[in-house]
Amino acid sequence: MEAQQKAGEVKKRLDAISVAGVAEGGKITVTANANKVIQSIHIDSAFLADADKEEIEELLVVAINKALEQAENISQSEMAAMTKSMFGDLGGMFGQ
Repeated sequence: MEAQQKAGEVKKRLDAISVAGVAEGGKITVTANANKVIQSIHIDSAFLADADKEEIEELLVVAINKALEQAENISQSEMAAMTKSMFGDLGGMFGQ
């Protein structure tokens, strides 16, 4: 029960944390929350007018992957902190 409550609290915190993946110096910016849900995508107007479809697609993939990588790192940190607070630092028991 306590684990479920703490997991819910972590999910709420992760929902409130925003991360951004930026490609080509800001030509494309993808914003996600730390639960790995894409919130928005911004494409620079001047870039959009001049870019071709393939270039836009490639940069979208780069920006999305960067945002999701940041979200994953934050998520892992939050989960590790939750686990440590629930179970204490058990690493010493296993020689780590």
